[in-house]
Amino acid sequence: MTRRPMLLAAIALTAAAALSLSACGSDDSSNSKDNDKIAGADTGSEAPASPSASASATHDRPKIALPSDVTYSFEWTKTGNADKDAVLDDAEQRIKAVDLAIAEQDPLHTAYRFYSEGTAAAGSQAYIQEFVDHKARTTGLTRYYNESVTVKSDGTAALLYCEDQSKAYNKFLKTGKTDVTPVTKDSYVIYASTLRKNKNGVWVTETLDSQRGSAKCQP
Repeated sequence: MTRRPMLLAAIALTAAAALSLSACGSDDSSNSKDNDKIAGADTGSEAPASPSASASATHDRPKIALPSDVTYSFEWTKTGNADKDAVLDDAEQRIKAVDLAIAEQDPLHTAYRFYSEGTAAAGSQAYIQEFVDHKARTTGLTRYYNESVTVKSDGTAALLYCEDQSKAYNKFLKTGKTDVTPVTKDSYVIYASTLRKNKNGVWVTETLDSQRGSAKCQP
């Protein structure tokens, strides 16, 4: 699985191939389908809240300091359930950590690897590498909304959410130019991820799937 939106849509006519990246930090597999079904969206049986669950342990968490022009609107509602709220918090940090890796042009940045493993981490690495190859980074505002989180009895969690990339763009490092692209239905992406709490109490994203242009995310 890779990351998500579609920025760096066309760097220049001389480019060997047009890129479809995203702005702001979230990787998507961008496996378009004819319907809104997304792998990993099955919520399964929900586990009861754990009274001892800690909302995002602070164990050695990386500092995420992004450029001032990279901003977010997380319209995710706190549930009051410690595990669910920790899932949302750590998913938010993973998204920001990917944009940090892009801003610092480091495909192996420790921050996003703190919050992801497996195919999710591999997809993020490939996504970040595209920005590095084209000497670009993200800029603008990205909005996240319509979230649904389920904590399962097997110790994993399923998270489904929408992303609005209509105000997020590519910025090229050599020229400082921002590529402002028109808003289309593909500016809206739906994601389905699976997470598991590791020994340090961090909800790590293990898989991440996406679909661009989902009807569930249109304004």
